[in-house]
Amino acid sequence: MAGKVPFCGFFFLLLLTSAAAIRPARSPAAEARRAALENGLGRTPQMGWNSWNHFRSNINEEIIRQIADAMVDNGLAKLGYQYINIDDYWAAYDRDSQGNLVANASTFPSGITALADYVHGKGLKLGIYGDAGTRTCGKMMPGSLGYEEQDAKTYASWGVDYLKYDNCNNQGVSPQLRYNTMSKALLNSGRNIFFSLCEWGYEDPAKWACGVGNSWRTTGDIKDTWASMTSIADKNDKWASYAGPGGWNDPDMLEVGNGGMTKEEYRSHFSIWALVKAPLLIGCDIRSMTDDTKEILSNQHVIAVNQADELGVQGRKVQKDGDLEVWSGPLSGGRAALVLWNRGSTEASITANWSSIGFNTSTVVDAHDLWTGEITSSVQGELKRTVDSHACKMYVLTPK
Repeated sequence: MAGKVPFCGFFFLLLLTSAAAIRPARSPAAEARRAALENGLGRTPQMGWNSWNHFRSNINEEIIRQIADAMVDNGLAKLGYQYINIDDYWAAYDRDSQGNLVANASTFPSGITALADYVHGKGLKLGIYGDAGTRTCGKMMPGSLGYEEQDAKTYASWGVDYLKYDNCNNQGVSPQLRYNTMSKALLNSGRNIFFSLCEWGYEDPAKWACGVGNSWRTTGDIKDTWASMTSIADKNDKWASYAGPGGWNDPDMLEVGNGGMTKEEYRSHFSIWALVKAPLLIGCDIRSMTDDTKEILSNQHVIAVNQADELGVQGRKVQKDGDLEVWSGPLSGGRAALVLWNRGSTEASITANWSSIGFNTSTVVDAHDLWTGEITSSVQGELKRTVDSHACKMYVLTPK
């Protein structure tokens, strides 16, 4: 980090004409909020797994070990999925006599240090859950309000790499104060810990969390339904200009593979989350995922849009005609990522206009379909495709 100032928020705007059509000019206030959290983490959106969407409170150390095993055995770890994150219900109901958090003796009898050692031994990282209130959301374990320094040092001593920090039972204290206190405690803990704010978007954390955390929830919890997923995508879109390397908008974890949506709907879910530089945190049971689920989560070309581009610009909705939408974002080298998304109930034709993407109308591109692998050469002015109901087509457009 020496000699370099990290940023969240797009600081290449004046250099890229392609970005102008996708995001408006930043306000002076937004410009002032670009300095990212100084922990060297989150240069790309986090990838990994979280227990909540599938397991809820039914977690234990054996499940976490098996998930770590599966992450490696299924080849997901090699694709960049690195965090194994335990959500609520991992700790005992009360602190110990010294006021320390302790693991639940019945479900995590070996303790968190041993679990972290196991996960690290797999080449992965361990994440844990806390709350910026007096109790967590499940109310079965203590929150960290008033214990921030102590808990941050505890996490560091255990070898924890990631903290998801929730917002329940917060006593009406300002979230900016509560989250900033834990942020400083983590920075002083002696260990670099990824800080994921789970404030639910109540007080617009995109406006103030850039220097506080590495990601911030912009919405309430996702559900494993088409209606929930699409609604959350829309709510997250308005904050696109605040995201960038070091700090990311978080529309919540992936539901891919949990069974509530169709394959095409899950493919749309994954495509949009990748395009908007959302965290890619798997929420299903990867020990027993279907071939379709593995295919979606393992698409290296889609993952690359999220992870492998140095700009780190959040894509956004650039065209809308009823239920027919075009989402796009600039990539390095003058390229653009593109999603044609049919949110309607019938098959339809969708046309992406170059002016919406930020290309000149005379620009000629090769269009790489990231789901089929097909490359269409010498496309000019627009890209038109027929898209099935609740499905999408995703492309990288490369000017010739």
